[in-house]
Amino acid sequence: MIENEIALYYLAFINTLSGMLFAIDKSAAQNGRKRISERTLHWLELAGGAFLNLVLMYTLRHKNKKFSYWIWTWVIMTGWVSVIIIFKNIIDII
Repeated sequence: MIENEIALYYLAFINTLSGMLFAIDKSAAQNGRKRISERTLHWLELAGGAFLNLVLMYTLRHKNKKFSYWIWTWVIMTGWVSVIIIFKNIIDII
């Protein structure tokens, strides 16, 4: 069970970090400041931050109309959901 807690803490941390940088990028876009690269945002999503970034895409209305960003975020999110389902099924078998 400790592994599940570690995984949850990790996902909470990476989603918080990813969400903060996503919100900072939105603010930078509005104020004409230096932006955070899409590559960095996608790497954070790949590391596990896709869950909060997907919510923020629509609540902050940031990058939700940019198809190239939108599609990669959904692909990464689909991958994460698939991994979680597969991992859960493996644990249920054990």
